[in-house]
This record gives sequence, C-alpha cells and structure tokens, in this order.
Amino acid sequence: MKRVAIDLHYLPTLEFFSAIYDAEEVLLFPKDLYQRQSFLNRTKILLANKVETLSIPIKGRRPRIPMDQVKIDFSQKWQAIHLRGIQSAYGKAPFFEYFFPYFEPIFQEQEESLWKFNLELLTICLKLLRWPVRLVSVEKGEDSIEYLDIRGQITPGRPFLERNFYRPQPYPQLFGLDFEPNLSILDLLFCLGPEAGTSLKNSAKKE
Repeated sequence: MKRVAIDLHYLPTLEFFSAIYDAEEVLLFPKDLYQRQSFLNRTKILLANKVETLSIPIKGRRPRIPMDQVKIDFSQKWQAIHLRGIQSAYGKAPFFEYFFPYFEPIFQEQEESLWKFNLELLTICLKLLRWPVRLVSVEKGEDSIEYLDIRGQITPGRPFLERNFYRPQPYPQLFGLDFEPNLSILDLLFCLGPEAGTSLKNSAKKE
C-alpha cells in the first residue's frame, strides 16, 4: 500500500494532488507545528487580469502551536471575499454550476478550526475527483507505519519546478492566452469537470 504524508492545505494546488495521485492513504499530522508562509491558509485562483491569492485570516500572533489549534479570524469578512472571488473567476466555467454547490455551504459555516475547515474541503475535492484515497489523521507516536514523507516540501516560497511532483499539462482556462500552471484545484475542477482526475494523473511526475 502506498502511503504519502503531506501537509494539509487550503484548496490545494495541482502540485499537491499530483504528489498524492496514486496513494491509497494520505497521512495528515494535526499535531505538527504551524509554519508561517505555508499553504495552510492560502490558495491561488485565476481572475480575468491576474492570479489572485486568497488568504484566510488567522487569530493571534501564531506562536509555534499544533496545526489543529490554529483558529480562523471571523472578524474579517473573508468568506464573502473568497466566495465572490471564486464566482468572479469561475462563474462562466463549464462545470461551475455542477461543482460550486459542494463548496459554498462549507464557506457559510462558522468553523473556527482551520484544520477542520481545510479537511472538509479536501474531502470534497477528492470526492469530485473520484479518487478512492483514504485520509488518515496521525497523532504523535502513531507513525510507526512506512510512508513517503513530503511534509514541508510544497511551500509558497519555492517554485514548483524546483520539486519533482508536478509536470504541467495545459488545459483550457477561462482567461489569458498563456496557460497558468499550478493553481488551486478549483481551477481544474471547474474547467475540466470529470476529466480533472485524468489530467492530474498525467501531470504527476513519474519516478
């Protein structure tokens, strides 16, 4: 059985899914310490004139605490901003009307835990991709099984080309003449629909 340990991201990039595409289990570690400048609270979408980063505001100064203790700051109207951005970016995409209803209710919840919010979104993404992978939360001291550990490798601060997980496979996007690689999984799902899983398989770098 192939198991991959990876950080939990907010509506992850295509690189994230390329890295786990043939895993039977994806191991997530809620007690790992929060790292600044990570994909835990940010994702990228394609608007008409630019790539936009959507960031979820986090409470407090965020000392080195476990990931599952990071709390979302609801004093800012980020949910409306993110939903409006997603609708503006993909409202005319071929599969928007089919897939957006899966995501919208999750944004309308007041889930305080960023970990639980991201986990719910990732579960929906895997369902729409029709991938039978199991998500397993691993507590401290439970990681005696063998797995490929790529935690800490997929970060915003380094280009994906420096890593060996994702080989861009262009697909029709709504905006721009040039293909924009490695956006949020939303871009692929809304543009390709049921073909998204095949595209990701082709994007995964073979060892």
